Amino acid sequence: MLSPGTTMERAGRLIAKLKLPPEVADPESRARAAWNVAAGKKIGAHTLAAALVRDTLVVEVEDIVWQRQLASLEHFLLRNLADVLGEPLVHRIDFRPMPRRRAPRRAESARPSGETVPDPVLDLVYRQKKLHA
Repeated sequence: MLSPGTTMERAGRLIAKLKLPPEVADPESRARAAWNVAAGKKIGAHTLAAALVRDTLVVEVEDIVWQRQLASLEHFLLRNLADVLGEPLVHRIDFRPMPRRRAPRRAESARPSGETVPDPVLDLVYRQKKLHA
């Protein structure tokens, strides 16, 4: 029976040999896609593979604590990436602390007609726009 690492290595080599469109087969797309598999669910939830610059994968992390912890695991993460990709495409990982991006949200409810804006100037502008609409 094959070990999971062997299976992932073979899959990585097979993907590398397929004639895929350039936007899917380029090294950056492959490295970014392989990051969550190589890092695992827990680390993947707190990181984002942002770019591949030459042979360095730039990974955004939540804060400096994550940066320090993951820097100590770089050797293992590089080995996992090579196994997933089927080749040593990434030779270094640059962990960069980045603030978490907030996704756009929808309003929970429509603004009631009698509601005012807390700022008096903006409230006046709001009412005038509402009258002329």
